[in-house]
Amino acid sequence: EDEHAHLVAEMLLSGLNLHGRVGARVHPVGHPSFEQDLDTLIGCAGAHLAYLMIPKPQGADDVMLACDVIDHLTHVHGHQRSIPVHVLVETHGALREVQAIAMHPRIESVSFGLMDFVSAHRGAIPASAMGVTGQFSHPLVLRAKLEIAAACHAFGKTPSHSVVTEFANLQAIADAAHKACRELGFTRMWSIHPNQIRPIVDAFAPSAAEVDQAIEVIHAAQAADWAPIRQRDTLHDRASYRYFWQVLERAHRTGQPLPAEVRLAWFEPG
Repeated sequence: EDEHAHLVAEMLLSGLNLHGRVGARVHPVGHPSFEQDLDTLIGCAGAHLAYLMIPKPQGADDVMLACDVIDHLTHVHGHQRSIPVHVLVETHGALREVQAIAMHPRIESVSFGLMDFVSAHRGAIPASAMGVTGQFSHPLVLRAKLEIAAACHAFGKTPSHSVVTEFANLQAIADAAHKACRELGFTRMWSIHPNQIRPIVDAFAPSAAEVDQAIEVIHAAQAADWAPIRQRDTLHDRASYRYFWQVLERAHRTGQPLPAEVRLAWFEPG
C-alpha cells in the first residue's frame, strides 16, 4: 500500500498531470492503511490533488472522520488549501445517511458504487442489476441512484453516476449515460475505458436544439430586463431563465459550439 501511494504521488507531481485534475482514492476509513495513504499523498503532493475519494463509508460519521483527518494532515503539512473530498456511496449505512453526507460542507461530489451495493444485498438483487441495462430497471438500484442524486442537488453537490462495465458497445454506453443524465439527474459519470469518454460527454451535453432554445429565451429575457415574457406562446420568468442559463453553462463546459456573439457576451467578456 505504501509503495502504491508513493507511485500515485509521483504521478500527481509529474507532467502526466497536465490539467491538474487528478485525484486519488484511498483505503476505507478504518483500514490500517487509511491514515498512511492520506499522510503520503498529502505530504508528497497535497498541492496537486484535485480531490480525495473516500470509499465504503458506513455512514455520515465515517465521512466526518475522514474529512477531519484530511484537514488535520493538510494543516500539518503546511498546505494553505482545503482539498475537495468525494464520497463513494456503496453501503446500506451510507445510503441511509446520504442526505447528511451530501450536506457536509467539505464534500464536493457523491458517487454511487453499484457493484458493492448489489453485493451488499447478499444475492437478493440479481447479477443482471450490475449490467448496462439491468442497473436502470431494478427498483432497489434505481432507488439508491435517485436518493444520491436528490441529496446532491439539495445541497449543491455533484452527483456522479457509477461505471458501466461495457466498453465495446458504444450505443449501450451512450444509452446508459443518457439515462443517467436525463432521467436520474446525475451531472457526471465515471468511465473505465477511453472508449467510454466521448459517448458520456456527448450524452451529458445539451442538444443543438436545446442550446438554440436557451439562447433565444435568454436573449428575449435580457431584452425585457428579466421581466416575464411570452416566447412562442409559452410563459417564461426568472425560474425558467435560471434553467436555460444552466443549459448554456453545460454547453460551454462540454465544448458544444456556441455562436461567437454568445461566447463573447456571456462566457469570454473583455
